[in-house]
Parts: sequence; structure tokens; C-alpha cells
Amino acid sequence: MAAQRPSHCVTVLGEQYPTDHMTNISPTIVSKLPLKLHTQPSHPLSTLRALIESHFPTYAHLSSLSPLVTPYQNFDLLSFPADHPGRSVTDSYYVNKDLMLRTHTSAHEVEVFERGETKWLLTADVYRRDEIDGSHYPVFHQTEGARIVSANPAGMKEIEEDNERLAAHLERSNIEIEDVPHLSPINPCQPAHDPKHTELIAKNLKLSLNSLMLHLFAGRVGATAQNPLRVRWIEATFPWTTPSFEVEVFFRGKWLEILGCGVIYQPTLDNANVSDKLGWAFGLGLERIAMVLYSIPDIRLFWSQDPRFLSQFKQGEITTFKPYSKYPACFKDVSFWLPEGQGLHENDFCDLVRDVAGDVVEDVKLMDNFTHPKTNRKSLCYRINYRSMDRSLSNDEANSLNAQVVSCLRDRFGVEIR
Repeated sequence: MAAQRPSHCVTVLGEQYPTDHMTNISPTIVSKLPLKLHTQPSHPLSTLRALIESHFPTYAHLSSLSPLVTPYQNFDLLSFPADHPGRSVTDSYYVNKDLMLRTHTSAHEVEVFERGETKWLLTADVYRRDEIDGSHYPVFHQTEGARIVSANPAGMKEIEEDNERLAAHLERSNIEIEDVPHLSPINPCQPAHDPKHTELIAKNLKLSLNSLMLHLFAGRVGATAQNPLRVRWIEATFPWTTPSFEVEVFFRGKWLEILGCGVIYQPTLDNANVSDKLGWAFGLGLERIAMVLYSIPDIRLFWSQDPRFLSQFKQGEITTFKPYSKYPACFKDVSFWLPEGQGLHENDFCDLVRDVAGDVVEDVKLMDNFTHPKTNRKSLCYRINYRSMDRSLSNDEANSLNAQVVSCLRDRFGVEIR
């Protein structure tokens, strides 16, 4: 019989790590770590990754870095403030206080620059504690792109020549762009940068990403000569870039947020020992774009092993997903009193539900939040919607799963079921 691992350790990707007061990584999340959907041939996320990489053929293409990083890598090296909510155990998954699952591909930005890469794409699985519904999942996939050049006349000439090439390409293309200034009072140049250099870098960023939007969406979102692809730029704020922007594409009558980007924060480059460089970076979510391009209605489907899902896709081809039978839903309410003086974060409840029922849960909604006027005790009621994507779920199965949720809720948080 195999020896049981000590309760004060957790096994992640075959290695044991000590646990402490920060540990909140769950069995469901641990089970996802080896899967790397973006590397699986014929998977929609793999095809989308390859499509993006094909648009940047001269860039290094990276996709195999470990998801385990330090909080220093994930936050501090990128100048996240000490009180940023992303650092909280309610938002991020921690193995222990010194090790966590990356919450974004930017966690590797410094190390990639430090090893000498100046133009690169990095695609990886990232992890954030989140709600349960058809568009949110605690594991998703990002592609990050970055380019840096020397902050001198030679580097600026390289950018100017690239800007001319990209602008000529876009002028011949069927695209309509709603732009914003490269610099503005609310989106300023960094003190360490020359504003003229920042203008050139920001322009190169915009031209590069407008070209990428054409590559991804033109011909796939109904754009015609009379109705060009519409792209909109919006001023934004991020800890790791200044000036910063978001990019949206008009699709089926509404604007869809596609990515965030900006001029790289100088302390990040200083931390990577490339202080003499200047550049831009962007990050986009593969699932968000794939759901649009493939018409995939539920984010859980990306994790399905059902042949009716997987057989619909071939590497290199973007095809419209054809839904198979949608099985009936079965919802159950869970009402409980919290222990006196204690709270329960919704992400804690959702993680518990995922550990018990996995992807059989379609969504979880808070139905009632009540505080008794006399005792001051707090009661919560959540509605759990059980629905399998692959088969019909019986009421008895849903009852059994819900009973397990209730049992775990009592054991883990000491609640009193109503």
C-alpha cells in the first residue's frame, strides 16, 4: 500500500510542497495543471494559439513554462501595489506563502526579457479563483506578446520603419479604427521616457494589434466592403504598463473586449536588467476569442472529453461549433447560517462546489443574503444549477451531489444548514 502523504504537504505536478496559512489550492485545480489545452492538437485553443503565432513569425514562441511562480514574480516584479486585491487568497491560488499558481502570463515577463528575448509570444494556462457560470472558469489561457528595442536613434528608426510598413498594410485593408491619443493627461508618458519615443512605441503597438485583429477576425465576423471590421481603442489603467489601452471588436451588434496592452512600465525593464530598452506588451484571453470565433456557448466545453465536441475540430481550421443535445438542468438551493462572527467568500463556496461536482455545475448564484435583526446571525442561500454537458443528469444524482456539497460545507466552514 502506498504511503499517505502528510496532511501538512500538498502534491502539485508530482512534487510535494509544505502547506501553511496561505494554502488554498484545491484538488480540482491540481487536476487541471497537467492538461495544457493550448498544446493539444486540434483543440480550438491550440488552433487559436497557432493562428496568433503565425501573425508574428519572427517572434519567439513560448508555451512550456511552469505554472508555479513566486508572489514576487507574479506581483512585485511587475510593480503591483501591496494592497492589490489580486494578492488575496480569495482571488489567487496559493501552494503556500512562497509559491502560487500564476494569475497571468506577465508573471514570466521579467525572466523572458532577462534571458535576452526582445520579441516574443508566451501562451500558458493561468489560474484565478472565480465565480461559476458559462463565461467564467478558474483556469483559462492567455497569450502575451511583447517587443522591446533600444531607446536610442537606431531603435527608434527600427520602430519608424515598421510603423510605415504596418500603416501601408492597414490602409489597404477593410478595417475601421476608433482611436484615442497615444498620450494624454490621464494616460501619460512615464517620467523616465522621452515622450517622442513613447509616441512611436505606442503607435507601433496599435498598428501591430490592429493588424492582428484583421488576422483573427476579418472574414469571420461578417465584415464586408460595406461593413468593415470595426476596432475600438480605449484608454485604460494597468499596474505594468503606462500609457495603457484596451482593444474592442464590434461583433453581432455589440463591442467585445479582446485584450489589454500598453507601453511597458520602466521598473519592469529595470528588474530584467534591460534598462536601456523601451517597448510594449499585450495580453489576451484565448477562451474569450475562441468562444466568439467558434460560437462555443459555454466555457466548460473547452475541457470536455466528449467525442461529439472534440471531433468537430481540426488543427488549423476555425469552424462553427454545432451544439449537441442540451440536457435538462436540475437546480438545488443550499441555505445555511454562518458561524457567529465569520464570513464566507463566494469564491470559497464555488471552489468547494467544484471539488464536489466538477463541471457538472453550470452556475452558482447567490439568492439571498440575510442578517437576523435580533441575533445578528448571517444566513446565505445559494442556488446550484446542475447540468452535464455530455449526458442527462438524474434528479437522484443531483440530490447526491448536493448532499455532498452540504456535508463538505458543514465540515469545512462549520455552517448550520437551514
